[in-house]
Amino acid sequence: MKKAALALGILAASTSAAWAQSSVQLYGIMDVGLRYTSNANAGSSQKQVIPGGMSQSRLGINVNEDLGGGLKAIANLEHRLNSDTGTVAAADFWRQSWVGIQSSDFGRITLGRQYNILFDIYTSTYASFKYSPYIEAYKPEIGLSMGARQDNMVKYLIESGPIRAEVQVSAGEGTGPNKSYGGLLRYAEGAFSVGGAFLQVTDQLGFKAKGWTAGGAYTNGPLYVNLSWATNKFDQGGILGTAYTAGLLGPVLNAAANDVKKRDMISAGFTYQLTPQLNLGAHYWYAQQTHYSAALANTKSKGHYAAIVADYAFSKRTDAYVELDYTKHSGAVRFANGAEKRGGSIVGLRHRF
Repeated sequence: MKKAALALGILAASTSAAWAQSSVQLYGIMDVGLRYTSNANAGSSQKQVIPGGMSQSRLGINVNEDLGGGLKAIANLEHRLNSDTGTVAAADFWRQSWVGIQSSDFGRITLGRQYNILFDIYTSTYASFKYSPYIEAYKPEIGLSMGARQDNMVKYLIESGPIRAEVQVSAGEGTGPNKSYGGLLRYAEGAFSVGGAFLQVTDQLGFKAKGWTAGGAYTNGPLYVNLSWATNKFDQGGILGTAYTAGLLGPVLNAAANDVKKRDMISAGFTYQLTPQLNLGAHYWYAQQTHYSAALANTKSKGHYAAIVADYAFSKRTDAYVELDYTKHSGAVRFANGAEKRGGSIVGLRHRF
C-alpha cells in the first residue's frame, strides 16, 4: 500500500512539473472611438461610434509548451470583434489560427491562417507610429499588404543576431486567392531597422498579384522616424483585381474592378514622446495608380493622405487618443459618393489586457 501511494505521489509530481512547463495566455484589446467624417454621404457629414480607432478590438489565445532541448510548441487563435455592437468583425471568425514549433537554434515554423510577410515587415520594421503600428480606422499603408493574411500558410522564420529572414508558402486550396509565396529580410540593430519583402498571390484562374515593399526606421530617445515604399502589380482579370484593390480606405483608388494595373505608395512619418504619458505622431502617404482600360491608359490616379495623432497613456494598458486625418484624390478615382476630398477625426479610448 505504501509503495502504491509513493508511486502515485511521484506520478502526480511529475504530471504537475509537466503542466508547469506549459502556458495558455488570454489577451485582447478593447478600443472604441467617436468618429466624425466630412463628405461622407452625398456631401453631408457623418458621426459614428466605431469599433476601434487606433486598434481593432480582439480576443486571442497564445499557447506555449516547453518541449525541452530548446524546442517549444506554440499556437495562436485570435478573434476580431466590433466593440460597438458586439458582432463579428469579419467572415472568418478566427482571423489567426495557427500552430507551430520553435527552436532556439533553427528558428520557427508555423502552419495555418496567419499574417503574411508584407504585413510582418511593415509592422515589425517601419511601422507608421511607434506606439501603434498603424491607425485602424485610417491605414492607407495596409492597403498595399495584399490582404494582410493568407489561409493555408506555412511560414518559416529564422533570426541570427540583427538579421531576420522569413518565407511563406500557401498551397492554394479552395476558391479564394490562397496560393502564395514570398520572403522578407530585415536588419535591426541599435537605433536603425531596415528591411524589404516580396509576395506573389495567385487565384484559381492563374491570375497573379505581386507586391514589393522596402523601408527603414530610426529611433533616437523620444524621436522615432520612418520611411517606406511599396508597390502592387495586378494581372488583368481574375478575382485578385477586386480582392486586393477594393481601396485603401473603403472604395478608394479603385476606378473599376479588375482595372488596376499598378499601384505605388511612399510614406513618411514620425512619433515624438513629449512626456512619459504623451506621444505625438504624424504621417503622410502618397499613392499613384495606373489603369488597364483604354480610356484611362494615360491617366494616373493619385491619392494624398495625412494624419496626426496625440496619444495619452493613463497606464501601460490604458490610453486615450485624438486623431485628425485628411484625404484628397485626383484622376479616375473618387469616394463612393463622388467626393474627391474628405476629412475625419477620432476621439477614442483603448485598453489592452
